[in-house]
This record gives sequence, structure tokens and C-alpha cells, in this order.
Amino acid sequence: MNGSASSRNRLYRVRQWRPSRRAGIVLGTLALVVLVVWLLFDWNWFKPPLERAVSSATGREFRIDGDLDVDLGRTITVSADQLRLANAPWSKEPRMGSAERVEIDIAPWPLLALRLRMKEVRATRANVWLETAPRGGGNWVFDDGKPDAAETDEPRWRLDRLWIEDSRLRFTDAAEKTDIDITLDSVAPEAAQRAQPAQAAAPVAVKGRGHWRGAAFRLEGQAASPLALADSDTPYRIDLDARAGATRASASGTLTNPFRLQTFDVQMQLAGKDLEDLYPLLGLALPPSPPYRLDGRLRRNGDVWRYDGFKGVVGDSDLAGDVQVDVSGARPMFTAQLLSRRLDFDDLAGFLGAPPSTGGKETANAEQKAEAAKRAASPRLLPDTPYDLTKLNAMDADVRWRAERIHAPKLPMIDDMDAHLLLDGGVLRLEPLNFGVAGGDVRSTIRMDARKQPIDTRARIAVRGVELPKLLAQAELAQGAAGRIGGDISLHGRGDSIAAILGSADGDVGLGMGRGRISNLVMELAGLDIAESLKFLLTKDRQVPIRCAFADFGVQDGLMTSRALAFDSTDTIIVGEGTINLEDESLDLLLRPRPKDRSILSLRSPLRVGGTFKDPSFRPDFAALGLRGAVALALASITPPAALLATFETGPGEDSDCGGKYAR
Repeated sequence: MNGSASSRNRLYRVRQWRPSRRAGIVLGTLALVVLVVWLLFDWNWFKPPLERAVSSATGREFRIDGDLDVDLGRTITVSADQLRLANAPWSKEPRMGSAERVEIDIAPWPLLALRLRMKEVRATRANVWLETAPRGGGNWVFDDGKPDAAETDEPRWRLDRLWIEDSRLRFTDAAEKTDIDITLDSVAPEAAQRAQPAQAAAPVAVKGRGHWRGAAFRLEGQAASPLALADSDTPYRIDLDARAGATRASASGTLTNPFRLQTFDVQMQLAGKDLEDLYPLLGLALPPSPPYRLDGRLRRNGDVWRYDGFKGVVGDSDLAGDVQVDVSGARPMFTAQLLSRRLDFDDLAGFLGAPPSTGGKETANAEQKAEAAKRAASPRLLPDTPYDLTKLNAMDADVRWRAERIHAPKLPMIDDMDAHLLLDGGVLRLEPLNFGVAGGDVRSTIRMDARKQPIDTRARIAVRGVELPKLLAQAELAQGAAGRIGGDISLHGRGDSIAAILGSADGDVGLGMGRGRISNLVMELAGLDIAESLKFLLTKDRQVPIRCAFADFGVQDGLMTSRALAFDSTDTIIVGEGTINLEDESLDLLLRPRPKDRSILSLRSPLRVGGTFKDPSFRPDFAALGLRGAVALALASITPPAALLATFETGPGEDSDCGGKYAR
């Protein structure tokens, strides 16, 4: 009873409690303070401690020159205006980055565990300047680049998504003469990605320009979110198109640590008007070429670049193979295995120091068409464009190039090619340079020493088994002809172009043919026997046996002087003499035909071969009509030099009886 009464008394006292006047004043004051603080509170009060914290973490001065604001809720949104971060002390540029506005969405609950989870960072008109340091690394490495000793394996912060608008990224590598200035705008991810927030890092649209190794270029395309750049060991996805002058490249693949460009794996499409244009871009001394298009897998691992499995066209030729460039040495080492199923011979002109022959082809660029027209108007035939000694000394090379079939309308006798080019310290060797020619081979070994000017060149060329009917395939008079040509050429010259090298050359030139057959009409025309020639023109031509033919020249200071020159058949003997000037490309040969049959209309006049390589002339030398000489003397001179006998292809059945009884 007493307990129940006591409880009622206490309840009564509670219900009857009223704050005192003093307590009411205190409570009112507190409410007013909360209201005033709520109305007057400024988040900018936290700017100084925040600036100090970021500056301490980065080792760079960090400032917020605009307002700082925080919206509280299920997600905390922190926004700040006019931010800037100082650059590395060694940089001449004062700022590494700035932004007009940055907004950060933060998950509140991880803050209780002293962890920062940023759901999204949105940056507007941000500017970031990245540059390599003089001694390696870059301004993106803060302090000494080492992790804090107290840092655990699990980071205390995480960023899920980055969104940037109207922003700019600049990258500079002074040592490589490379600078890039691009604009960046985030692109909304695909619907499938939007359904997976963890994978929703938005890619960015990229557009800009700059210089690569000093060469200007333009760039556009897409790249992975800049957020992916935080992990330098994770491949960074790109899909970009670039243009440097007339050279265009499209790359789709991944880069690892993209600002150092040490490791990447991309599918690269490369196109341009001239392979020579790659020299300032890649440092590769490639010869002039017609326009090209190539597509292959481009990879880099440290100092080794590879372009594997590429296929494409150069001019009217197909080209495929593998290329490797090793830049670890004093000079880049260029190694390649190349294959052409069908090689247009005109496209090889650049290797000889001449512009690619165009023939009105659409594959030639404008400059090459103009140069080809200029050369066509020139009286000279030999290429006279100087080789660039700087390029020949700029790299080393080991290139094997095989062509299974060669298209050469002007030279239908060329079948295929096998070339092995070696370039070492300015010394270029072709060991070998082989062409299949008219069923036979022309095998060459060429050495060019470009370590000093002029270039010192030595060439040895062996001609074996070249078939006469295939050599003259376009001549109707060669139908039914037979015979094989062989010989040796050895030359040594000094000069910086093909024309200069041959114009100063010393050496020997010897070519010959053993037993064979040729059109009788050709022989009668050579002897200027009008009656016999008319007979074969009006009736049916026939074949006559060839005993032998040979030409042996000594070469000194670019002047080829005949030592032995003759053609012996059953119908006619032709004995010649004279010179061929490789310096001015002139011809001065006198051929003395001696028909073995009798004809009242035979002029029996010597034939003068003159003019130039590009415009030769053939005319009877009537002034020499009285200088017929004895037929016996002509026959006695038909013996070929002994050095040529070993090169003759005698044909099936019997050995050559070159010279017949007159050779004994």
C-alpha cells in the first residue's frame, strides 16, 4: 500500500515539473546557437586544414581558391571550386594541375573505419600537365615515389568512377622531342557497363595534336578512363587515329605505363605516301616508296619493338612479314623477314636511288609523279639521286626479302627475287641480291661503304643460264630462238649515286653465249643483205645455228673499252669494237657484219651504234664501206676469252664449237 502511494507521488511530481526560468533561458540560448550556427556555418572554414593535408600527402602546394561545400545525406557530396596543385620543383611549369570545379561523392559508413570510398569524382575544365623528369620518372611521382612505411596492403581510399568534362591533358618528354596536347571528355559507358558500377569507369573521347620526335601530328579517338592510369602495371586501353603529315596510323589495343611507352600491344594500321617519311617519326632509314598500307600487330617490350604478321601493299606490290627494331644499342637494329607474292618491279626504284616509276599509276603520290615526269624528260637513264649518308649511318639492319613473282612489263624476263640486305655501321652489303631472269639467274654481291664520302662500292655479278628466247620474249623475230647466256661483271666505283658510282668505275664486264639458234632474218638485217631480207620477209623465216657470241670489256674511270666483241653464226659473222661511256651514258660501237653467203644486194657495211643509253642509234657507216677487211681476219678473231668459256651454257646435246675451225 505504501509502495503504491510512493509511486503515484513520484509520477505526480514528474507531471508537475516545470523548467525554471533560468533553465528555460539556457535551453533557448542553445536552440538559438544551433540555429545561428546552422544559418551561418561556412564549410570554407575547413579549407586550410584540407589544403595542409593534401599538401603534406603530395609534397606539393595545394590550394582551393574558390568555395568549399558539403551536402550531407546518404551520400556525402563535397564540392570545391578553383583548385590548383603545384608542379615538381624541377619543372619550369608552376602548376601540375588545376580545375574549375570538382565534386566528390563519398560513402559515409566507411569513414567510421577511417577509410575513404569515393563513389564518383566529377571534374569540370580540369587541366593536367604531365612531363618526364630529366633523370627519369615524371612529375606524377610524388615525394620520393616510395609507399609509406605504415601503409598496409589494403589501401585506405578507393575511387570507383571518374567523370571529366571540357578538360585538357598535356604531356611533355623533352629528351624525346615529344609533346602531346589533347582535350578529354568522358563518354557514357554502354548499357551493360552501367548495370555494373564496379566496371563503370567511363572512357574518354580524345582529340588533340602535338609532336612525336619533333614531327607534328594530330590525334583523335577514345581511351580508357584516366582513372586506369593510377595503376601503371595494368594495361591501358586505347582506340586512336593519328596523322603526321601524309602518314596515318590507327591503333587499337593496350599500353602498360603509357607515359613511358615501354610496353604495349596494339593492332596497328599504318598508311602513307612514302616509307621514307617514317625516318623522322621512327628513326628508320627506309628507302623512298610509292604509297603504302600495312596492318599488323605492334608490340613493344622495353627496347624491342615488333611489328608481327603484317600484311599490306606498297605501290602495286603486296608485302607481308615480320619486323623487329631493337633500340638498346648505339644505333637502332632493324631486322625483317619480308615476302611479296607479286612484286611490281617499278616499286623497287627507291632502292636504287631513283623515284618509284609511276607509269601513270594511281598508286604514285603527287611528288613521285612529278619526279617521274622530270626523269622522263631527262636525257639520262641512270639514277643520279644521291644516297643520304646520314640515313645509311643512322641504323643497322638485317633484312631478307623474297618475291615469288615479279611483274615487269618493260622487263618481262625477270621472274623472282631473293635479297639479303645487311647494314652495319654505315657499311651496306647485299649478300645476295639474286634475280631469276629468263629461266636463269643474275646473282649479285654488292658492298657499299658509306662511312665516308663518297661511298665506296664494289659489285660482283654472275649471269648464269639466261635463256635467249625468254630474254627476247616480246620480239617476234626471237620466236624459235635458243641459247643460254652467261658471264661475270666486276666493278669498283666511288660516288653517292648509281650514276656517280658507275661513272667512276673500274673493272671487267664479260658476257657470252654458246650454241643456239636465232632468226635468219635478224642475221640478214644485221648484214644489210637486202635481197635475203626481202626473201624472208615475203616468205617464211627460218632458224640458223649460232656458234657463239661474246662481249668482253675492260672498264676504267667509267669507260668500257672492248677487248673482244663477236657474234658467229652459219650465215653471218659480226666482229665489233668500241667504247661505252658510263659517265655520260654514250655509245660508240662499230659492228662489222660479214655475211658468209653471196648476194649482189649485200651492202656489207659496218654498223655504227651510237647515241645514249636512253636514245641509242643504229646506222650504217657508209664512210667505212671500203674498209671491209678480209673475211679470214674476221673469222680468226672469233675466239672468246678463256675466262668466258666457263660461263657459257652450251645447250642440250653437244658442247659449243664456238669459233669452229677458226678458233683453232
